[in-house]
Amino acid sequence: MNHLTNCIFKPTQKGKRKKMEHTLLSMASSIFSSLLLLLFLSCATNFTPVTSSEQGNDYLISCRLAPHFPVEKQSHFRFYWHDILSGPNPTAVQVVQTPETIKSSTLFGAVVMIDDALTTRPDVNSKLVGRAQGLYTGAGLKKIEFLIAMNFVFTDGKYNGSTIAIFGHDEVLAPVREMPIVGGSGLFRFARGYVEARTYSVDWKTGDAVVQYDVFVNHY
Repeated sequence: MNHLTNCIFKPTQKGKRKKMEHTLLSMASSIFSSLLLLLFLSCATNFTPVTSSEQGNDYLISCRLAPHFPVEKQSHFRFYWHDILSGPNPTAVQVVQTPETIKSSTLFGAVVMIDDALTTRPDVNSKLVGRAQGLYTGAGLKKIEFLIAMNFVFTDGKYNGSTIAIFGHDEVLAPVREMPIVGGSGLFRFARGYVEARTYSVDWKTGDAVVQYDVFVNHY
């Protein structure tokens, strides 16, 4: 290495020095151009769909960097969830019940399918903005606790057809219950956030209940 350094930088005649400097500049320029080309090819590869054959399977259509989204915003909605088990037109129907459920004071093991109205006011006849569709199951042995899995399906205005997916734990007798938003569709695609549930009223004889939901959802 020392020998090579001495060879390059050993003082020579003025003409040979300029020729050597020109050669080094040409080499540096060539290396820089090659690096730029490699960088360009790398970026192009990242934005090019990868076919299923390249991934070694026959069900992957493409694989690319996620698209650039506009600024994320947070919306706060408030509506009332009407869970009606009684009367000729219930919106909540128990579909599973075990012998243990009958003896349980916490409804452990019960599965209830719902298609509950979501309205702007506690009155069930107030403006309808959507439906809560899904199920809740008795998950607590010692307390009334439900596992909630439901979609808020909007039917009003610009949100018509869009959904917000809720999946979480509901301790029914707690004053405020928080559950996560795990996704959405339509205007709420890639949604995340949480909901707060507060019982507005409940009829312990029939099981009918009205619950206030505050929805804090981040979306694009």
